[in-house]
Amino acid sequence: MEVLVIADIHANIVALDAVLKRVGPVDIILHAGDIVDYNPWPREAIAKVKMLNIKSTMGNHDRDSAMNTPYGYNPLAQISCRWTYNQLTFVDRQFLLNLPKSLKLTVEGLKLFICHGSPRDLVDEYIFPDTPQEILKQLLEMTGADILVLGHTHIPFLTQVGDNQYILNPGGVGQPRDGDSRASCMILNINRGVVSIEHIRVEYDIDKVSNAIIDAKLPKALAERLYFGY
Repeated sequence: MEVLVIADIHANIVALDAVLKRVGPVDIILHAGDIVDYNPWPREAIAKVKMLNIKSTMGNHDRDSAMNTPYGYNPLAQISCRWTYNQLTFVDRQFLLNLPKSLKLTVEGLKLFICHGSPRDLVDEYIFPDTPQEILKQLLEMTGADILVLGHTHIPFLTQVGDNQYILNPGGVGQPRDGDSRASCMILNINRGVVSIEHIRVEYDIDKVSNAIIDAKLPKALAERLYFGY
């Protein structure tokens, strides 16, 4: 069974479409939170998630854009969060607020646990690639899963912590932050309890997104950062 794992779409429908085209048909699509904010197509991103039956957890920007509560955000994020709130319908907001904070599923005998932050704080904690191995192993043990999927940092990593046990972050689709401007995702090929994992980078039309950000009167810095992957 083939599973596409993504995170942090952030209303970048151009990047999402590029990823979907590059990967092609899969059995399951998992999304580790933050469908909206920063980029100019929040409603289209929600519609795409619904249409493709993408299994998504709640991210902090999903929650705060739906509630208009960008407390503690940097100034750019505050502006985009409030802008996003005003674009969303009541139905959109309810959809975001009803997203689960975590997902558990079993695929071909392997147990997966998906959240935006971490098992300790499902929505808001950042787990970075340099997190010590022993802590990563503890996080996985908290879930009882074989594979732990995280988002939030927009930085991809893949760490094996045991036999057929992994913690991964697929990186950001809509706003990568690892110095690579290409959209990031991972493919899990699971067969009878054995998994192979591939990290994929996908080029997309950044100019189109940048121009749309400017046209929407969102901060110019949100357009510029896409070219540098930060």
